[in-house]
Amino acid sequence: MRILVHDYSGHPFQAQLSRELARRGHDVVHSTCTAYVSGKGNLAGNAPRLRFVTIGDSTALRKEHYFQRLCQETLLGLELARQVRREKPDVAMLSNLPIPMLVAAAAMLKRLGIPWVLWHQDVTAVALKTFAGVAKSMGVAASVFGAGEKWAARKATAIVVIAQSFLRIHQQWGTDAKVTVIPNWAPLDEIVPRTRENDWSAEQGLNGVRTVLYSGTLGLKHNPVLLVQLAERLGERGTPVRLVVVNDGPAVPVLRRAAAARGVDLTLLPFQPYARLPEVLGSGDLLVVVLAADAGQFSVPSKTLSYLCAGRPVLGLMPGDNLAAHLLRQAGSAVFPPAESALDEASAWAQEILSDPARAESLGKESRALAEREFALEDCASRFEDILRTVSRTPAR
Repeated sequence: MRILVHDYSGHPFQAQLSRELARRGHDVVHSTCTAYVSGKGNLAGNAPRLRFVTIGDSTALRKEHYFQRLCQETLLGLELARQVRREKPDVAMLSNLPIPMLVAAAAMLKRLGIPWVLWHQDVTAVALKTFAGVAKSMGVAASVFGAGEKWAARKATAIVVIAQSFLRIHQQWGTDAKVTVIPNWAPLDEIVPRTRENDWSAEQGLNGVRTVLYSGTLGLKHNPVLLVQLAERLGERGTPVRLVVVNDGPAVPVLRRAAAARGVDLTLLPFQPYARLPEVLGSGDLLVVVLAADAGQFSVPSKTLSYLCAGRPVLGLMPGDNLAAHLLRQAGSAVFPPAESALDEASAWAQEILSDPARAESLGKESRALAEREFALEDCASRFEDILRTVSRTPAR
């Protein structure tokens, strides 16, 4: 098959899937958006039957300006549509796209008669309804974007969702008959355990410093101040820590102000090269993931999967019914509600782990063992290959 995969975010496991599909003999074009700033996967090195291409190279997204961002995402959708028209794949798969981009790409695929798969990572319609409850001006946008996401889902030939909880929304949309559940994973061969003291930790002055680390996207909606408050509570318990946050985005100034106000030792760093991610994660004595309460059923933070691959103990401040929360509990790590009221209990658990190196090492080994059981590429790739093959033989809707 000639396959076009567009992953707007440039995540590691989507790129790994494209490499595996190319290894199996398919001609794959893997497209990402450089305008979206996040932790990227291995997006370099074209291989036999595989090309990496981009859109958005000349765009600087204004995430905090919603109307300007809407215009930019619409233009990016048109750029992606032109890319689809040039490549003319037998089948396409779209992942993580903002709704304006998704609608534009779906319209072009329909026009060209190319069947496609929606790889549904987040239900944007649900998130926007939450924003609408806070800002009434977002109500119209929530309705329009929700209609666009529903329309695109109906036009997709097949849909892959990352958790069973997504089925409810597709039942409401009448698209559940074409849905397959395939949980996300992380590349076991790319994100591997590293020693606590490594070259990266030495460069950042973290050797010999008790470190709580967060690495990945972090929106204001996820309440980033919880990270600072957690570090503050640990200090009050007599376990001072360095809080290290690897992130670019609107949370950075919020974290800086909160840390200064609370006297928390904070290191803020931009997203690091993907090749160094194992060292970055290995430098944390404890890794933390934050997910807002209302995002629990329709978002699975991929950073959690990377944390498990890295073989570190993990503290989750997230809804207990989230798929990532289930994985953390299976690995012996802990999950607490993403609220200030839960920080006493969360900091007590964190203090126990940080004060007991043997237990921390044991939890790290459990994390890696769980990842090795759950994240085998062979089965996931075969399921995607079967879906793409079936879709490629189905007339576009």
